[in-house]
Amino acid sequence: MYNFKLFLLSLTLLLVQSLNAQELKAKVSVNASRIPSTIDKKVFQTLQTALTNFINTRKWTSDVFQPTEKIECNFSLTLTQLIETGVYQASLTIQAARPVYNSSYVSPLVNYQDNDITFKYTEYQPVEFNESNVQGNDPTASNLTAVFAYYVYMILGFDYDSFSARGGDPYFQKAQNIVNSAPEARGITGWKPFDGTRNRYWLMENVTNSRYSLFHDAMYNYYRNGMDKMYDDVNAARRGVLESLQNIDNINAEVPNTMIVQFFFQGKANELVKVFSKANGSDKSRALELLQKLDVSNTALYKQELK
Repeated sequence: MYNFKLFLLSLTLLLVQSLNAQELKAKVSVNASRIPSTIDKKVFQTLQTALTNFINTRKWTSDVFQPTEKIECNFSLTLTQLIETGVYQASLTIQAARPVYNSSYVSPLVNYQDNDITFKYTEYQPVEFNESNVQGNDPTASNLTAVFAYYVYMILGFDYDSFSARGGDPYFQKAQNIVNSAPEARGITGWKPFDGTRNRYWLMENVTNSRYSLFHDAMYNYYRNGMDKMYDDVNAARRGVLESLQNIDNINAEVPNTMIVQFFFQGKANELVKVFSKANGSDKSRALELLQKLDVSNTALYKQELK
């Protein structure tokens, strides 16, 4: 009887987990090769496991995601310096992809590197995040989970934007709330406007500022009116992507060199080449004109492939 009850309890837990399936399918890696060999590297494996569980087991939205609907993403934390015992400087690479309708292809959604992360961690330290108390009891320890939670909400915002017009607004608001309550301590940067022109503050500011509202149209046009139509009507799909590029160009014309413009194109160059390499003359020419202006770092690639 006891074993049967235990079986029923386990089955119930599995059903509950299925009904409340988490939103992300994240892989987390921690690279500590630059940290002195005197530090026991086992601590970083423990940190990697803790961060993986933190992202993948926490419920980030009120929606139910089926296992096949989970957002595939990667977080690569590279420790660059040991500042003092248990306190590290690090960079974080964030990548996320979105499935394209009627295909096995996944399109880049986020591809960004944050180089300004300072945090404290000791082995088996709880990896926790409280939206009502982002600072926590120790801001330097809380900073790591605040950064990860911020980027989780950014990924969710961009993903929802790509499926429905302005669908990401609630998650960008959550990211904004983290910025407004971000940990403050010696060595912590990236949360303030004066910390630089390309940081967490400015990314949040760009996606929540009505001045850049066309960015959200660009996200929707690129994926729903563009990439998702590639299987059924490639010409209509290209028009959707072109409309997206025009949205971005309109933002750039009003406020040149904003962070969100650069952010949009990171990781998309090869995909854009494939989209327009077989386009008709006028579409290819217009795409080349826009891409050379908006994604300057890949100008040579566009000139070569879309001439």
